Amino acid sequence: MKVKLLTTISFLTYQLSISQTEKLLKGKVRSETILLKDVEVINKTAQTSTRTNNLGEFSISVKAQDSLIFYSKDYFFTRLKITTKDIENSNLLVNMILKPEELNEVVINQVEFDKVKISADDLADLLISKKAKDLSWNTGVSDNSIREALRISFPLKGKQKKTIEVDQRFKKLVMASCSRAFFINDLKIKPEEKELFLDFCDADPRSKKLLENSNVLSTMDFLYAKNVEFQKLKSEPKN
Repeated sequence: MKVKLLTTISFLTYQLSISQTEKLLKGKVRSETILLKDVEVINKTAQTSTRTNNLGEFSISVKAQDSLIFYSKDYFFTRLKITTKDIENSNLLVNMILKPEELNEVVINQVEFDKVKISADDLADLLISKKAKDLSWNTGVSDNSIREALRISFPLKGKQKKTIEVDQRFKKLVMASCSRAFFINDLKIKPEEKELFLDFCDADPRSKKLLENSNVLSTMDFLYAKNVEFQKLKSEPKN
């Protein structure tokens, strides 16, 4: 009985060691019908990398469950988790999605409009008329209009509007690096939650550090970490 048990344990140990041995995986990277060269193929699990040749071919050592990342600056990065079947076939075909073309510079020619002139008396008449029609001034009942809307739209001379500039750099970085499929398939973010999730990530001060040293792997790791917090926050019971 002991001999059989030892034999079984030895066999299982051998099988486990075989399954954990790195094997050479071969494949091709393309975008639709175009074979892509110089695509960086990264084994994130083993911290090794290689590049595709002129025919889009690559070979890299992997184990089952290793995470491979395919990166090229002109394409959305692709992430794959290697299965035993992938290793056995050793003929991986990866399709990458081309990023939309971005304009480096947009030149807007100066456009002049005819100036609208209004006197102080005319402005006063308009304000008095506005107040008379506003129910909330006389009855306290709101008609959902904004008081002094005219003053907001046309500030008096000497008063300048305050404009609030929203920093969109982080969102632009993420949208330029990550495809729609990454949010749906990898992060499990619903399309209607995407904007809320990006705002949640942007509120973290660490997002600004990514702007100083833009790196697709660092961005991806940050999004994965924030997604854990985001999903946990969603699952918490609301009072």
